[in-house]
Amino acid sequence: MKKIGFLSFGHWSNSPGSQARSASDVLLQSIDLAVAAEELGADGAYFRVHHYARQLASPFPLLAAAGAKTSRIELGTGVIDMRYENPLYMAEDAGAADLIAGGRLQLGVSRGSPESVIDGWRYFGYDAPEGQTMSDVARSNTEVFLQVIDGARFAAPNPRPMFPNPHPGPLGIEPQSPGLRDRIWWGAGSDSTAVWAAERGMNLMSSTLKEDESGEPFHVQQRKQIEKFHAAWTDAGHERRPRVSVSRSIFAIVNELDDRYFGGGQRDDEDQFGQLDDYRAVFGRSYAAEPDKLVEQLREDEAIAAADTLLLTIPNQLGVDYNAHVIEAILTHVAPQLGWR
Repeated sequence: MKKIGFLSFGHWSNSPGSQARSASDVLLQSIDLAVAAEELGADGAYFRVHHYARQLASPFPLLAAAGAKTSRIELGTGVIDMRYENPLYMAEDAGAADLIAGGRLQLGVSRGSPESVIDGWRYFGYDAPEGQTMSDVARSNTEVFLQVIDGARFAAPNPRPMFPNPHPGPLGIEPQSPGLRDRIWWGAGSDSTAVWAAERGMNLMSSTLKEDESGEPFHVQQRKQIEKFHAAWTDAGHERRPRVSVSRSIFAIVNELDDRYFGGGQRDDEDQFGQLDDYRAVFGRSYAAEPDKLVEQLREDEAIAAADTLLLTIPNQLGVDYNAHVIEAILTHVAPQLGWR
């Protein structure tokens, strides 16, 4: 069995064919798709976070709204860029949204990916201290976030508070949402960051690209990353079993519209290697074929086999109905044949 969810980048534009013409369209359609995915039996609704772009950005209002409209499906991010976050304020937002959702948040956090502006975090009021990089800041912010959602008490109380303090001694962030600490994922772009996440007791979220560390096919490198994560988790002595997700663009062609969108020659069916920031990256292929062919192709993907959770990247601008169809086609025609359902 494998958990299957969708991952939306939440694009909007006025381009021909787009059914998401505004930020309002994207937000409301994202909620509707989470509801539809839950009704179809999917396990997760995840949303990408990008700043300075016509995409989803501030996740917690969306997660809270989707949480209020659904009852079972997991609600997550993939990923929140911790270079841009105040970890204490984020802890308040996360705790509140998780309580609204009844403890269903699965928050992916990380250093993030390139944005549409240079050093965008500086406009948010953040910068790296002397001798550090913003990658260091992202990790430091994450560690603070993990501590405070786990109940750390650190703030000296006012001896004459407006309202009685709940207990003696230092105070911490409120509200607290039990179990949230175990539902934080690190979006790892390299083997070393996957190990770092395991050592700190975070789940592993591995996307459709990673640092090219061996020249091998993407799914092989990603499978090895997952193995190193599990080994580091065991060495760290954590008691619970971690979760691992991978993201893929997968489309089952079951009708003429699918073929028009994703049929022959309109997809990347081979890995791509290229430069990203200051490192060489490998980008995973897309999958699009009739269900029988798709099943055979996916059997060969070693990273999907090694993960317990699969996130399907969706073309959100094609609208709620079509994306619900994309999800349903995988759940109906592909997942059972691979033993995922």
